[in-house]
Amino acid sequence: MSLFGSIQMAGNSLRSNEIALQVIGQNIANANTPGYIREEVDLATAPAQRKGGLILGLGVRVRAVVQKIDLFLEQRLRGSVSDKAAAETIEQTYSQLEGLLGELGDTDLSTAMNNFFGSIAEILNQPESRSVRNLAVLQGQTLAQNIRRMAERAQTLVDDLDKRVQGMVGDINRLVSEIRTLNVRIAETEGGNTSGSDAVGLRDQRQVALENLAKLIDIRVVEQPSGGVVVYSGGDFLVYEGVMRQVEPVLDLETGKFFIHLSETDSALQPASGQLKGLYEARDDVLGGFLRDLDQFSATLIFEFNKLFASGQGLTGYSELTSEYAVDGANLPLDQAGLKFSPQNGSFQVLIYNQKTGLTQTTNIKVDLNGIDDETDLKSLAAALDAVDGLHAVVTSDKRLKLSVESADQQFSFANDTSFVLAALGLNTFFTGSSARDINVNRVVRSDPSLFAASRGGIGADTDTAVQLAAFLDRPLDTQRGDSIGVIYNRLAANVTQGSTIAKAEADGARIFNLTLSGQKLATSGVNVDEEALKMIAYQRSYQASARYISVLTQLFEILVNI
Repeated sequence: MSLFGSIQMAGNSLRSNEIALQVIGQNIANANTPGYIREEVDLATAPAQRKGGLILGLGVRVRAVVQKIDLFLEQRLRGSVSDKAAAETIEQTYSQLEGLLGELGDTDLSTAMNNFFGSIAEILNQPESRSVRNLAVLQGQTLAQNIRRMAERAQTLVDDLDKRVQGMVGDINRLVSEIRTLNVRIAETEGGNTSGSDAVGLRDQRQVALENLAKLIDIRVVEQPSGGVVVYSGGDFLVYEGVMRQVEPVLDLETGKFFIHLSETDSALQPASGQLKGLYEARDDVLGGFLRDLDQFSATLIFEFNKLFASGQGLTGYSELTSEYAVDGANLPLDQAGLKFSPQNGSFQVLIYNQKTGLTQTTNIKVDLNGIDDETDLKSLAAALDAVDGLHAVVTSDKRLKLSVESADQQFSFANDTSFVLAALGLNTFFTGSSARDINVNRVVRSDPSLFAASRGGIGADTDTAVQLAAFLDRPLDTQRGDSIGVIYNRLAANVTQGSTIAKAEADGARIFNLTLSGQKLATSGVNVDEEALKMIAYQRSYQASARYISVLTQLFEILVNI
């Protein structure tokens, strides 16, 4: 090898070490840059050259500048990001739901129930007091109001999550567009590159965009030979190198909630994890399940309490009364007439009380719902009631039953309802409504608390019904397999608490796993300033040695010239 060849080889060494030092400087400068992937210089020996009978090396060359990245680890990390986002969304929803229940405070629903049934017990001590009955009515209103408020606030949380689902469309489309643009730019940058170097800055940006997209929906990323990536969500692709698919919110008419669909195919995204999965589960399962349980609890409270209440009598009777619930058709059997609560085969009694004589006339009304012949409908029930001496009954235009006395000296009440038709129609009931959203106290009782049905043996006769109502919280219910209303509510609250505990544990596990993978990524792709400093010293020494080598070659060249 000639002196000129040796100088050229030394120059290559200087350039290689200079590039290596520049890459180290780039790493140190971006040590704290989010999403930065550590770069490395891929050095290789230059091709050999034959000199006479010898084969001499031509020094070093820079083969490429590449990112230090584990693609398999990156895919696992994106999966953990998706799992963490879904778990934290559900955890946050459970936390809000626990705050809504407020079971550790003094304004929780169980306290309101205890106050209500406690106020009924006070009627036993002062059965003639209207003010004590009025207090029971007020406590019932408070209980109903608390249930409605809980349902409204839970529905507000559902609506908020639904709005977040709609808002996520813009974020997904923005990230998908960004990834597509970066695919094109990376392909253009690396397309004419024969060294194999990565478009490091652009790849860093794409890596950050992919991780942000993984927070929203679980994705699978496949890199192509061109340098672009294909991004899949489930079985559908969102990005295919330079092609992208946008998403849009679609309203489900059956549920009234929004879901995200691919605009091109109108197929729904079905994420297995990610924030979208968390929003769906929190909205439809966590909050939706809670609202369904609360509605079931409220319906049970309304119907079962009314079944007892409707067979009782107050301090006074009714002169006029209209049923709270309408039927779909006056000629339909009552158990098929679209009532919120279904009556059964049985009977009840109508009491006509004469205020002048003090005498009570009792008439038994049969309700035939045995499924054979002559099923009782609203029209036939009205006819049977109208046949009672002193009572007038009609079916109103809006298919309700209206009762009234025929003389101002008379009052009517009810007793011994085994058909539950009074509770089903809303006659002589305490609660109205059929769910947590519309539960309330009957306006008739609200306007006249003396109608609170505490008696069982006649108008103002005793407090036997109040005894049963006061113990209703712990009364086993046949329709609920022996569970009481208190047990049902405690189970509802326990489900929330248990679900919250599980959600927190899953979120903690997802966070720990994500931190573990992030640590592995940091070890592989992160910048360690101390290590970079050691490499810098090594390349600096190599650079100095190459410079010294050139100096020696220059001296030899001068000697040769001066000979």
